[in-house]
Amino acid sequence: METENGGFRFRRIPRQSSSSCDRMDPVLDETLEQWPHLNELVESYGADWVKDENKYGRYESVGPVSFNNQIFEGPDTDYEKEIELSNKGRVKAQGSVDELHESTSGSHFLESDFLAAPSSGNHIGESPLLAYEPVFDWFNERSTIFGQRIPANISFQYGSTLRIAIKVLKLSFQAGFVEPFHGSMCLYNRERREKLSEDFVFLMSPDVTQDSSSSAEPRGIFCVDVPSAAICLLIQLEKPAAEEGGVTSSVYSRKEPVNFSEREKQKLQIWSRVMPYRESFAWAIVPLFEGGSSSVCGVSSPPGSPIITSIAGSISQEVGNISLDGGHSSGNSVRVEISNLSKVKESYTEESLLDPKRKIHKPVKGTLVLEIEKLQTGAAEKCVEGGSINGGLTNLGRHSVEIDSQSSYMVELERNGSIAHRLTSTSPNDFQAFDFRITSRNEPFLQIFHCLYVYPLSVSLSKKRNLFIRVELREDDTDLRKPPLEVIHPREPGSTVKKWAHTQVAVGAKMSCFHDEIKVSLPTIWFPTHHLLFTFFHVDLQMKAEAPKPVILGYASLPLSTYVQSKSEISLPLMRELVPQYLHDSGKERVEYLEDGKSIFRLRLRLCSSLYPMSERIRDFFLEYDRHILRTSPPWGSELLEAINSLKNADSMSLLQFLHPILNMLLHLISNGGETLQVAAFRAMVNILTRVQHESMDDGERNLFLVNYIDFAFDNFGGRQQPVYPGLSTVWGSLARSKAKGYRVGPVYDDVLSMAWFFLELIVKSMTLEQTRLFYHSLPMGEDVPPMQLKEGVFRCITQLYDCLLTEVHERCKKGLGLAKHLNSSLAFFCYDLLSTVEPRQVFELVSLYLDKFSGVCQSALHDCKLTFLQILCDHDLFVEMPGRDPSDRNYISSILIQEIFLTWDHEDLSMRIKAARMLVVLLCKHEFDTRYQKPEDKLYIAQLYFPLLGQILDEMPVFYNLSTSEKREVLIAVLQVMRNLDDSSLIKAWQQSIARTRLFFKLLEECLIHFEHRKPDDGLLMGGSMRSPVGDKTFSSKYSDRLSPAINHYLSEAARQEVGPLGTPENGYLWQRVDSQLSSPSQPYSLREALAQAQSSRIGVSTQALRESLHPILRQKLELWEENLSAAVSLQVLEIIKKFSAAVASHTIATDYGKLDCITAVFMTFFSHNQPLIFWKAFFPVFNDILALHGATLMARENDRFLKHIAFHLLRLAAFRNENYRKRAVIGLQLLIRSSFSYFTQTARLWVLLTITLSELMSEVQVTHMKPDGSLEESGEAQRLRKSLEGIADEFQSTSMLKECGLPENALTSNGKKSPENCWSWSAVGLLSESLLLALDASLEHALLASVMMLDRYAAAESFYKLAMAFAPVPDLHIMWLLHLCDAHQEMQSWAEAAQCAVAVAGVVMQALVNRNDGVWNVDHVSALRKICPIVSNEITCESSIAEVEGYGASKLTVDSAVKYLQLASKLFAQAELHHFCASILELVIPMYKSRRAYGQLAKCHTMLTNIYESILEQESSPIPFVDATYYRVGFYGRKFGKLDKMEYVYREPRDVRLGDIMDKLSHIYDSRMDGTTLLVIPDSRQVNADELQPEVCHLQITAVDPVMEEEDLGSRRERIFSLSTGSIRARVFDRFLFDTPFTKTGKTQGGLEDQWKRRTVLQTEGSFPALVNRLRVTKSESLEFSPVENAIGMIETRTAALRNELEEPRSSEGDQLPRLQSLQRILQGSVAVQVNSGVLSVCTAFLSGEPATRLRSQELQQLIAALLEFMAVCKRAIRVHFRLIGEEDQEFHTQLVNGFQSLTAELSHYIPAILSEL
Repeated sequence: METENGGFRFRRIPRQSSSSCDRMDPVLDETLEQWPHLNELVESYGADWVKDENKYGRYESVGPVSFNNQIFEGPDTDYEKEIELSNKGRVKAQGSVDELHESTSGSHFLESDFLAAPSSGNHIGESPLLAYEPVFDWFNERSTIFGQRIPANISFQYGSTLRIAIKVLKLSFQAGFVEPFHGSMCLYNRERREKLSEDFVFLMSPDVTQDSSSSAEPRGIFCVDVPSAAICLLIQLEKPAAEEGGVTSSVYSRKEPVNFSEREKQKLQIWSRVMPYRESFAWAIVPLFEGGSSSVCGVSSPPGSPIITSIAGSISQEVGNISLDGGHSSGNSVRVEISNLSKVKESYTEESLLDPKRKIHKPVKGTLVLEIEKLQTGAAEKCVEGGSINGGLTNLGRHSVEIDSQSSYMVELERNGSIAHRLTSTSPNDFQAFDFRITSRNEPFLQIFHCLYVYPLSVSLSKKRNLFIRVELREDDTDLRKPPLEVIHPREPGSTVKKWAHTQVAVGAKMSCFHDEIKVSLPTIWFPTHHLLFTFFHVDLQMKAEAPKPVILGYASLPLSTYVQSKSEISLPLMRELVPQYLHDSGKERVEYLEDGKSIFRLRLRLCSSLYPMSERIRDFFLEYDRHILRTSPPWGSELLEAINSLKNADSMSLLQFLHPILNMLLHLISNGGETLQVAAFRAMVNILTRVQHESMDDGERNLFLVNYIDFAFDNFGGRQQPVYPGLSTVWGSLARSKAKGYRVGPVYDDVLSMAWFFLELIVKSMTLEQTRLFYHSLPMGEDVPPMQLKEGVFRCITQLYDCLLTEVHERCKKGLGLAKHLNSSLAFFCYDLLSTVEPRQVFELVSLYLDKFSGVCQSALHDCKLTFLQILCDHDLFVEMPGRDPSDRNYISSILIQEIFLTWDHEDLSMRIKAARMLVVLLCKHEFDTRYQKPEDKLYIAQLYFPLLGQILDEMPVFYNLSTSEKREVLIAVLQVMRNLDDSSLIKAWQQSIARTRLFFKLLEECLIHFEHRKPDDGLLMGGSMRSPVGDKTFSSKYSDRLSPAINHYLSEAARQEVGPLGTPENGYLWQRVDSQLSSPSQPYSLREALAQAQSSRIGVSTQALRESLHPILRQKLELWEENLSAAVSLQVLEIIKKFSAAVASHTIATDYGKLDCITAVFMTFFSHNQPLIFWKAFFPVFNDILALHGATLMARENDRFLKHIAFHLLRLAAFRNENYRKRAVIGLQLLIRSSFSYFTQTARLWVLLTITLSELMSEVQVTHMKPDGSLEESGEAQRLRKSLEGIADEFQSTSMLKECGLPENALTSNGKKSPENCWSWSAVGLLSESLLLALDASLEHALLASVMMLDRYAAAESFYKLAMAFAPVPDLHIMWLLHLCDAHQEMQSWAEAAQCAVAVAGVVMQALVNRNDGVWNVDHVSALRKICPIVSNEITCESSIAEVEGYGASKLTVDSAVKYLQLASKLFAQAELHHFCASILELVIPMYKSRRAYGQLAKCHTMLTNIYESILEQESSPIPFVDATYYRVGFYGRKFGKLDKMEYVYREPRDVRLGDIMDKLSHIYDSRMDGTTLLVIPDSRQVNADELQPEVCHLQITAVDPVMEEEDLGSRRERIFSLSTGSIRARVFDRFLFDTPFTKTGKTQGGLEDQWKRRTVLQTEGSFPALVNRLRVTKSESLEFSPVENAIGMIETRTAALRNELEEPRSSEGDQLPRLQSLQRILQGSVAVQVNSGVLSVCTAFLSGEPATRLRSQELQQLIAALLEFMAVCKRAIRVHFRLIGEEDQEFHTQLVNGFQSLTAELSHYIPAILSEL
């Protein structure tokens, strides 16, 4: 029980007295031995307070937690940079951030330490419990316990007392200040017309320097309970009685300005020296408050209340001006100028001042200046703390005194004057005005005061007199010469007590009125002879040879015993002279009275005594008590029993005022009296306590007056009184046993139970006092008082009593009676107190008795009582060390606590679960913040105490899962704290039991991360798939609950202390000046307290988001700060545990799944799935590196594909973040994965596939595009940052610096302990991986950019799907997926050949995988055959990618059936495209599969289909019109608006019915919408285009029809190309070269005569062959040939010759074929030899063989031309002969025309070639 008191529990607090309070003391000149009750009274009021230091617990907390802004980034946020810039800006602007931005804990937001840097010691982060309860307040938390004893929070009905100090600074008059003025002031209630305090008398002398603020000047100290407009300051001024015929007082009230002459000044000064008597001069009433809500002296007002700007406010506008003045150190003083002094024209009473009908008094032309100051609340505390007393046993303290200024007893002491009021002053001269309300309050007296205030009112005489009165107190009336008692308090400041006092002089009045207050100290015991004597004097107010002498007019006497209790006016007659024994009847007969014996003297008395009870029954009890103690009563004491029993009929106020001494006397009787007297005293005590409880205006369960009695007043007075606990336990125990046996005990028993707390606390304090007394002299300084071993008899009695009370609790709980809960708390505190006093094991017996009564899961009411009992018991200061730390000392209380808490979590009553969870958190917080337990060994010891709870949770996990979210958070934070403080060996023990139990352990950690995740409302990125939903839609919202938890409530309350206001606001948060009312509007809260109250009053039934929005922005910021730091602390703590677990796994000393390490992987996946702050990622990657180094082989294995895929996904996600620190660490994380892949597998194929898969999934979630202002799409910042990060993976030069920055060793990538450095890393391989991922990113980006034009531009859409398919080729599943998307797109466009190619490509992927698996159906030759159809099918069987199995992806899903399905689809699509020869090739690949399966039915179908296919091919071949499957067009793009297409050429494959005009329209429509106003032109011909010569602001399209080129075709031939002549009988129809001819002339014209017409032949090479996977292929190569005019002519003739020869030589299989041949031959002959064809052969001869052109030809060209003509004519002649054989009768005429035409042509040609006649 170590305390600050050197081992002792009690602190003596002296009741110091001030000089003004000394005047309240009684006259103690008699011996008090014959009055034992007076001894009790004096001892009760005079003894020191005895305070038990341990009763309410002593708790010293470590400093509050300071929070740092945590960086929770989203994809497009960079709060870190914003904060840095903001800090720089603030520092520049203000010089420091500290002044304006404070956190709730008193530290600064931006310069705090919590989680700002790595934690010291072995911990990665700060304590999560400290973050969960950032402003843990032990007093606040324990106040929530039912029945909690919290004296500091109990207040009186009137609230805290306000103290006002008033100093008179200056008095000035218009006429001048010459003579001295006396004055008095007091507090006065205008409404009740009642004086509230005694007078403070002051003197203003003209020879003293005025307006001095020296602390030596006396001040009047007044007390105000409740500020009210009715409370005023009544000020009255007196001056020396004016000389008759001299200068009168009217000179001070003249309207016209006047000044004293020198003669008048001298006369007044002389007169004031010789005139000792004073007359009334002026008065003023000064209202102190306006509206009763605020104080001039700086009392805090509620927000929104008016703060007065003048001391009089609206009541008296004439008071004057107030200015701030710092005259005293408190700084709360104001200077008041009172200019509304009113002259007293005649004598007056107090009532006349307030009579509204009375004519107002004439104003005085003068000003009185006061200084009014509010005394600081803590001044008394500081003064008391500074005192110390040294002494013997009665002064056990020997230590400094401490008083909590907010505690209840401090309030009472201040209010009732027990602590001297002058303690709050700074000057010993200050006068504490006695507060008359002390005597009328229902409150106990706490100090000695015993005096009488006398108020002479008026004397009615028949003649005018200058009358004044002398007042004195006489002991008897026998000897008139005997001097009176020196008990009269003087009215002159600084004087001592006197024998008498004089009133003012009532000048020249028949009705003399007085307003004096005369204060008389009374003897402790008075007798009938004690009386007040009044002497009436007349004084002549004229200056004569000597000073004026008063003349006695008469006397009046007032016996104290008769009138002292009178509260009404008293009227007395005046005796002309005094005679001996004038009080007795015999003396009265000899007295002569004035005014015919009328009662002409009126006065009032006010008795203020804490020794003389107003109740006769209490006085009788005191009398019988004295007789009993002095043994003067009969031995049976029946009179005392009667007096004790009659106390119940005493009036409540008197009973309460004398509560302390009455209780002391009754307890003395209980401890020392016989059984009968004990029972009577006990029953009377119960009755008194019950009445006090119900009638003292205190609604608390523990009445404040009774609490103060136990805590401070009750004492054994140094052992002079016997301990009361044996007797009290005995008498109470006997009563309880009687009740338990069924005897009738009356209603008193219920009262005993309701007041049980009082008796139980009294018993403990009595024990403790006795314990301290026994060991006081023998205990060395500084050592603990050893526990007291209760005697067996006493302990048995207490045990029986305790058992009876437990039975009452149990039975009454079942009946639902409220008293049971209070009694339960009282029993708990009884054990709590005993733990500090007696042997703990004796207390454990009582606790065990309790738990036996309340064992197991009880009814809700009983269980609630049990939890409350444990709450109170475990709140003990030494709970952790009870009974000791020795291993043999089992902590009994902690073991039952854990057992009961876990049992409660399974209780059906939800409120019980909440209470149990909260209990656990509060207890751990108490330990964690306790300054005594800050050493690591202390924390470890505490953690081991609570460690069994973790085992119980793991054994019964369903109990945990049945808890609500808020309860789980409480449990999890407690579990985390225990884990944090445990040593490694204890944690390993928890992991050694079984694999399943270890999994459950880490399941708890996952729950921690889930329940304490923090997400900002604007987070928009995927967090596991569901994070795009609104904030409130998640099961575990990032906002901790819909209702604020206790921790957050307290945090916000602390946050609310930061007032919103200008700098320089006083401590209470308000200014003297009136605050603008607009500042308190709902939209602009004046203070954070208003905002908090506003939010909490509306929090029920609203969502968390709505609650947040209702908070003041500063509160919202603090709430966000709290959540951020809590989430960060939890995540870092879990990471720390994972690090320890990893090390334990490496040593193979625990029970876990070593094959998968699912404990680590599950927590890591949870880490990445939830939003984490930057500080977490900074700590995470070094741990990640260590774990990969230790367990990389396991984590990278196929069994952990799901883990790797998850990690890779989120690393890529982080790589797209805007914050650079996030991106750097994401790159490092990816490199660590690659490093592990190299280290354990020597290649990256599987990781390559895995990263490609995760990138694909990420692309479906990341917003890679955003809209520009013009509505078009462009690449987003996320995509750019992701590209940069992917490039950074392969950046060898930046790698070292990044590793170092992220806290990893520089060789982390290139070395591994298990492999040699050269085998670990290959930058070239990493580069290939990076390029592959970038390709996939670019393809995905391009696809996203086309989203708006996807339906319009089908060509670009198909290309986009194609690029995606190629980019994701390493992953067969993704490759197939995009190919099928492409296939669907082609089918929508009816591009059947392209769709078929996609299906072939898919089948090729499947076939490759099957061949690689050696399934026996197909082989490499089959793959090569498939490649002839679709060149994209690769010949290289990539083993790595095809076997790479990743969760949800891989070759295992690629089967023979799927390959056949896609081959059949391709065959179907090729058939629709009429490319039947492809169909045949595909079916030939299907047949082996059916053969292997012996599916003969399917084989029959296949062969039937082959038959049909070949017949279709034969039909195409035999058609007279050549079959064309498609048309081809070259398209050139020119213009910046085309983007990547600018200056590019493509060959488009279109259906055969699409003409040039159709494709022109189609492309114009597609690209017109993208031009944004730019002109789009189509170049109408196929000439060569120079892009630099085109208008830059105009876009151009050049569209040209092209012909496919066969492989064997001679492109240099000058013949004209006729497609039917250049194709073979079986056509592959796979083209990758195309040509088109362009005519031109040397003159620049397109067309000219035959002799000028040139021709350019352009050959285009595409990057692939048609039919392809897309509709267009880029032109990779373009070549041109030019033909001269004569070559053109020769070519034209040779072309016709070849056509005729081809028709003549083509074989025919049957006669049925003659008809198609005849028709074809007729068509060719008609175009060759008809006479009307002038542009044919004849035109060539005309152009080249006549005249000048013939001379320009070279001889070789001329010979070639003539040879061609001769050959042409010879073939024509042959053809005519064949025609003759084929025709029938109907074609004879046509044949004749052909012969005539041929002859005519021959004749014409003979003119140019004479040899032709001989040749033909």
